[in-house]
Amino acid sequence: MIRRREFITLLGGAAVAWPLAVRAQQQSTMPVVGILGGHTAAEWTPFVAAFNVGLKEIGFVEGQNVRIEYRWAEGHYDRLPALAADLVHSRVAVMAAVGGVNSALAAKAVTSEIPIVFLTGRDPVELGFVKSFNRPGGNLTGINLQNAELESKRLELLRELVANAATIAILINPDNRNHRSRVDALAAAVRAGGQQAVVLGATAEGDFEPAFAMLSQRGADALIVSPDPFLDSHRETLVSLTARYAVPAIFQWREFVQAGGLVSYGTSLADAHRQLGNYTGKILQGASPADLPVVQPTKFELFINLKTAQALGLNVPTSILLRADEVVE
Repeated sequence: MIRRREFITLLGGAAVAWPLAVRAQQQSTMPVVGILGGHTAAEWTPFVAAFNVGLKEIGFVEGQNVRIEYRWAEGHYDRLPALAADLVHSRVAVMAAVGGVNSALAAKAVTSEIPIVFLTGRDPVELGFVKSFNRPGGNLTGINLQNAELESKRLELLRELVANAATIAILINPDNRNHRSRVDALAAAVRAGGQQAVVLGATAEGDFEPAFAMLSQRGADALIVSPDPFLDSHRETLVSLTARYAVPAIFQWREFVQAGGLVSYGTSLADAHRQLGNYTGKILQGASPADLPVVQPTKFELFINLKTAQALGLNVPTSILLRADEVVE
């Protein structure tokens, strides 16, 4: 026989357990999206938010009708293959490879069946990700940021800003497979303009100080910071060092200028992640990546920080100010 108090206690426990069981069952039936990134979770928070905006536009909300598993390499690209394999083991319905070509290569290497949406600055046809931009033809599609195509434009802008530059430095992450061919072409373009090119490398946080010391020793008058997940995740450090060494620098992303950097020119990283969320949602609805054309940006943003220019003693040409999408004063 169960006493009244014991019955009420049991009933109360069941009332608590039932919603928890229902919630667990709902979560187990939700489709799972895996995000594979080369950055840190904290650094990529605003872009994950943009990704979720894109998902919501298609009708998916994290925690309600889709679950997201995150795997971050924290700048250590050698971790990406194991992280990608772990997402496959987690039975994700779609894998979103963010943060450059290394993430996409790791994802592609572990599955030919799970749909993959990528975010890369290199030609995805050249990389073997897709057969063509319009008809990818396999399990991959995504966004091409056209980083390589924009390098020459950034060099042109830097020359406008620092007209008397005799030596231009290029900061890269040598661990990034994307950089070797690009930096060779960029250095050749610098030399073709009658200037000296100095290539500096950083693969760990401790490399930044020696790289900038070398920049100073070689007398570099300006700096191009190559887009890279590791370098991007240390933008505060890089902006601080460009100020301390008084070197005008151009970046790919507006976030550097908002942090105090001099100038940036490129696509919108936030909007690219929103588009990536869109494609992820469409695939969850049944679309095939083989039929989703690779998205190419049509709008490029120029941001300039006048306060930083003044601190560097630069007079920003009116031609640049008129073309700027935003001027930080």
